[in-house]
Amino acid sequence: MSSFVLPADELEYAVLSKVWELGSASVRDVSAGLGRREHLAYTTIAKVIDRLHGKGLIQRERHGKAFLYVAKIPRERVERARAEHVVRRLLGVAPHAAVASLVGAVEAVDPELLKTLEQAVAAHRRAKRGA
Repeated sequence: MSSFVLPADELEYAVLSKVWELGSASVRDVSAGLGRREHLAYTTIAKVIDRLHGKGLIQRERHGKAFLYVAKIPRERVERARAEHVVRRLLGVAPHAAVASLVGAVEAVDPELLKTLEQAVAAHRRAKRGA
């Protein structure tokens, strides 16, 4: 199992998402797809890609004079790690109080989301029992 460091910010995550979307991409491909929309310079995209490579999230292969980048870690694995990181920070040292606040916040955003959350918890428990 490959180790990796989570994207540090939304820019790193946006660039990684573009690499996932494209499958295989040069800096120019990512810049064309993301840079123009976000008004980012080619050099900024190149630096972010280099950081993502250093974090073990993408790998590169030389093709002619350029490198092509592909995601090294599947989106699902990164998403799960990001979610776990956020939940750990959110719950902190008093998890019961934080969970109660989270339920209230979810309900404030979208009351139907509570049903979805309840169904997801039930499915998770069924899967654990069946495993």
